[in-house]
Amino acid sequence: MGDKPINREIRAIDKLCFGFIARHLPSAGHLRFVSSVLRLDVELERIGDYAVAIARETLQLETAPSDSVASDIQLIADQAQRMFRQAMVSFNTQNPELARGTKGMASQIESTYQKVFRDLLREGDKGTRSIRDLFATLVIFNRIGRVADQAKNICEDTLFAVAGETKGEKVYHILFVDERNDALSQLAEAFARKAYPDSGVYRSAAWAPTEQLLPATEVFMDARGLDGDSFSPKKLDFTVEELADFHVIVGLGKGSRAHFEEIPFHTVFLEWDLDPIPGDLDAERSTALMEEAFRKLKHSIRELMETLRGEEAS
Repeated sequence: MGDKPINREIRAIDKLCFGFIARHLPSAGHLRFVSSVLRLDVELERIGDYAVAIARETLQLETAPSDSVASDIQLIADQAQRMFRQAMVSFNTQNPELARGTKGMASQIESTYQKVFRDLLREGDKGTRSIRDLFATLVIFNRIGRVADQAKNICEDTLFAVAGETKGEKVYHILFVDERNDALSQLAEAFARKAYPDSGVYRSAAWAPTEQLLPATEVFMDARGLDGDSFSPKKLDFTVEELADFHVIVGLGKGSRAHFEEIPFHTVFLEWDLDPIPGDLDAERSTALMEEAFRKLKHSIRELMETLRGEEAS
C-alpha cells in the first residue's frame, strides 16, 4: 500500500519540474538539474515498484527461507540499501566525488548476486523447497539487485547535473573460443581489435590448444594487417567468476557450449557455425579455407558489434 503515496509524490515533482521549465526556460546547469530530477523520478518510482514485487512474492512463500538463503537476502539487501542511501546523498548534496565512489560499489553487489544465485541453485538441487518458493525467492533477489542498478543511475544523474558528464558508451568484453585457438578464434580476436578498438576488449582461447598457430594463420594475418605477433594458443581455464567479466562469449563451431560447465547469469553465449581449419592441409588449401571462414567471421562480428553498440560502432 505504501507505493500509492510514492506515486503521488512522483507526479507532484514532475508537475513542479514541467512548470519550472515552462516559466523560466532554463539552460545550462539549471536545465541539466531539472532533466536529472525527471530521470530521478523514474528511478525512485521503479524502486517503489521493486518493493511492491518483493512484498507480493513474500506473501506467496509457503515457508520461510532457509538460514543460508535468508543470510544471502540480508547481505545483498544491506549492500543495495547502502548504495542507494549514498546515491541519494550524492544527489541531494550535488557531490560528484561521492557519486563516483558509490558507482564503484556496483561491482561488489554483482559479485554478491552471483554467489546468491549459485546458493539458490544448490537450494533447488536439495529438493526441500517447492518450485513456487524458489521462483519467488529468485524474483526477490532480482528486485533487490535492481535497486542497486537504479542507485547507479542516480549517481549518473548527479554527475550529469553537477558536471555535465554523460554516460559513456559501454565497452564490451568478448571472448572467442574454439577447439585449438590456432586459426579461427585468433582471426576473430585480431579482426575485432582492428575493426572495433573503441567498442570492446577481445580475447580468445581454446579447450584443447595447440602449441603454436597454424603457419597459414600467421601468413594470413600479416597479409591483412592483423596484429598477431604476440598471439599464441591459450587454454580456456577461466573460473566461472572470471567468465562473468565477459559480456559475450562466442563459440566457433557446433557443440562449443558443451565445453563450459556453467555460463554466468549475465553473460551471453553465442555459437557460430564455422568448421575448423584442418592442420594437415597444404598452404594453398589452408589459405582458401581461411579466406572463406574470415569472410563469415567479419560479417558475424560486424553484426554483433552493431547489435551491441549500434551502427556507429568503432
